[in-house]
Amino acid sequence: MRHDTAEDKTESEKCAFQPLLEPAPSAVEIVVDSARDYDHPNPKMTKQPILGIQPLGFRWPTMDPFLFCVYHDDAYPRGNAKLGPDAPLDGRDLGQDFAGKDGWRMYHGTTVPGFPSHPHRGFETVTIVREGLIDHSDSLGATARFGGGDVQWLTAGRGIVHAEMFPLLDRDRPNRLELFQIWLNLPSSHKMVEPRFTMFWSEQIPHHAFHDQKGLVTHVSCIAGAFRDPAMGAPLAPPPDSWAAQPGSDLAIWTIRMQANATWTLPAAVGSDTCRCLYFFKGRGLTIGAQAVSENAALELRCDADLLLYNGSEASEMLVLQGKPIAEPVAQYGPFVMNTQAEIHQAFADYQRTEFGGWPWSDSAPVHGKQPRRFATHADGRSELLQIQSALEE
Repeated sequence: MRHDTAEDKTESEKCAFQPLLEPAPSAVEIVVDSARDYDHPNPKMTKQPILGIQPLGFRWPTMDPFLFCVYHDDAYPRGNAKLGPDAPLDGRDLGQDFAGKDGWRMYHGTTVPGFPSHPHRGFETVTIVREGLIDHSDSLGATARFGGGDVQWLTAGRGIVHAEMFPLLDRDRPNRLELFQIWLNLPSSHKMVEPRFTMFWSEQIPHHAFHDQKGLVTHVSCIAGAFRDPAMGAPLAPPPDSWAAQPGSDLAIWTIRMQANATWTLPAAVGSDTCRCLYFFKGRGLTIGAQAVSENAALELRCDADLLLYNGSEASEMLVLQGKPIAEPVAQYGPFVMNTQAEIHQAFADYQRTEFGGWPWSDSAPVHGKQPRRFATHADGRSELLQIQSALEE
């Protein structure tokens, strides 16, 4: 897939949603009401805050520098002795199970759900696990089990192979899994950097609770990107070759949870050419400035002013992705994202020849035992071991 550069585009055109890898699901009607009156209008908002809107399907629309965003929410049953679902697998297209039968998917797994070994080149994956656990293994020799708010940031660079499996450890009750996976592009100058595996543990990620005038709370977690409130603390440093680490990228990945009827101000971006998308994925009714959105949706927002968010009558959850566009051609085929089709062909040739270093594990879908522990073993032998913690309290 190839996109035009943004050199001659208007601000709105630069930040337009990129085409999805697959056709979007049938659109649902999303009402944006710009004519309502509010008791507390945002004094800084002089223009319509919502520049574009799309419905949310399995894959969410993204804007440069982001390539892909998917929200997994699987209501897995209790686990069996092999850490798979203690339920019949009849009627599932094992190896390619994306239908969502009974509220959960095996994906490419056949015993344990998940994604057995597969290659990447030319971009990064950022995986935010809100509930449940992921078992990671890669061609660098790194392994990890993470969840409960932890984030894995994987720089594929010139090439890496990894597996992401979803072990169902609880044999007495259902095993819910909730996560985001985000693909962040690398500029042409960094597409062939050395691959890198990075963990952000939940205890290290800045979390903050903002109280409005009524005492209602908005929780914000900053996975990436400085937040202007000093109380939030400095975010963790992204991998050094990431677009997020480049000066002026203005890249941010934030999760937001608002109590019913809460208000909160989303601050203006630093850069004048920053693109921002807010994914309103839980809740009923959200008003931004003077525009009301009736259904869950992906919202392309203005970045040049503070935006006052008014939540509706139910608790709401949102994901914010923002950044300065890389504004380079994108050639994408499956797990490889480069700048030209010739580079895509080279990626396939390189993988067939080298397997990006080979797969050091005896199983294409490794899982890491039955003990409920979070850990990471890095390629250099460094180990981290943490106690399991539950997701943040509602």
